[in-house]
Amino acid sequence: MLHDFRSIDWDAWRDAPERERQLAVDEGVTYLEDHEAVADADEGASAVFSVLGHKADLLVVHFRPTLDALSTAERRFEQTALAAFTEQPTSYVSVTEVSGYVSDDWFEGNKDDIDTGLRRYIEGKLKPDIPDDEYVSFYPMSKRRGEQDNWYDLSFEERAELMSGHGEVGKEYAGKIKQVIASSVGFDDHEWGVTLFSDDPAHIKDIVYEMRFDEASSRYGEFGDFYVGRRFPPSDLGAYLDGESVPTSEHEDAHAHGHEEGGHHGHGSDEGSHHGESGGHHDHGSDAAGHPHGGEDGDEDEEENIRGELSDLNIYAGKPHGEDVYATVLYSEADADELFEEVDGLRKNFDHYGTHVKTAVYGASERDRSAVVSIWETASAADTAAGFLSELPGIVERAGEESGFGTMGMFYTVKPEHREDFVEKFGVVGGLLDDMEGHHDTDLMVNQEDENDMFIASQWRSKDDAMGFFRSEAFRDTVSWGRDVLADRPRHVFLA
Repeated sequence: MLHDFRSIDWDAWRDAPERERQLAVDEGVTYLEDHEAVADADEGASAVFSVLGHKADLLVVHFRPTLDALSTAERRFEQTALAAFTEQPTSYVSVTEVSGYVSDDWFEGNKDDIDTGLRRYIEGKLKPDIPDDEYVSFYPMSKRRGEQDNWYDLSFEERAELMSGHGEVGKEYAGKIKQVIASSVGFDDHEWGVTLFSDDPAHIKDIVYEMRFDEASSRYGEFGDFYVGRRFPPSDLGAYLDGESVPTSEHEDAHAHGHEEGGHHGHGSDEGSHHGESGGHHDHGSDAAGHPHGGEDGDEDEEENIRGELSDLNIYAGKPHGEDVYATVLYSEADADELFEEVDGLRKNFDHYGTHVKTAVYGASERDRSAVVSIWETASAADTAAGFLSELPGIVERAGEESGFGTMGMFYTVKPEHREDFVEKFGVVGGLLDDMEGHHDTDLMVNQEDENDMFIASQWRSKDDAMGFFRSEAFRDTVSWGRDVLADRPRHVFLA
């Protein structure tokens, strides 16, 4: 990995003729676009960030398979017209590695003995991608070698215990922070380079603050300079050099990055914001930011009306201003046993995170497919999990991305003595649905590990068609009947 920091000679830039500035922009954009596309190597990633503060103006991050490839990328920049207007105040070279505290099997060559989830976790550490998150923070660090506190005088067991506690703090930021930690022993002035990515810079501040109180950091950590920046596309280089805000509004609209203009993020006033010993709690504004259906007021009013109607039927449809948990559902046509083995490996890693609620595989009764359901306490964690789950074998679609309107009953927990009655009743209701206007298909999904845990996945032409069924006498009769056979009330989640 190469963190290539650049400072702009602003005096030279302002004094240069327009044709020289335009040539610098054109060649700079070409260089950045080619390297983001990894045109120079077989694999890797690159990204450019604007850096805040006096220490640098730009940060170009390169992930490449070899040091030679990094050297080539660095020197090719010097061949551009843009390089004449920059200086390199600092840089950082490091290499990805697998922590020695993860698994002895990996280091002893017994990779086949490692479960699939852990193997993917390790491979992700060795060959990471650069996340799409807007903000980045980079800092180097080392472990202390003092006369009283020397990390390297501790036994392996003592170091492993300290790192385990250190990791517990990080788990609280699953879905909020993505990190790449790379070794720089023998390559640069510190022992590791830490790169944190997030869509909210407050999360970066918070995790670093909390980590400072962990003994692995407070007693044994030594840190270099911190750099913070925001990612922008190479095409915005000219706008950046012209002093405009980047990413430009056109880019944000096209790629749905960033917060809405005028949003209230709770960072502008000291009132109500405590950044001292409390560690800081940040108000991030509108409910729509964390709500899967945030949008126009009319849509929110309609959804609240739907929730109200379902609530009258004793059906939980989520809180009016954001769900208390977030689910991601993917459908797979792979062999059910093979799929379960893969999911079980991932689930063991998910369980390391405090925001993970549940991940399970559900088999369909009508179609030859399975559903992988993963439930988290935050929407961002659920989305992050979906990225891992999308690599499972046989994935054909993600719930909510189908055409029309999807609604899923999550979850029906059936009393064991009434399970057969519930399945039979589903067959009757399924027959009614087949005759309803706008209904596409419905299936009963059953948890492979608990046959009494089910959900019903339905697909409709539109929300109005689905609500027509929910308002029908047949549905009301079914709900009334269900009170006797269900262990708790059903929960419906709408997927647009």
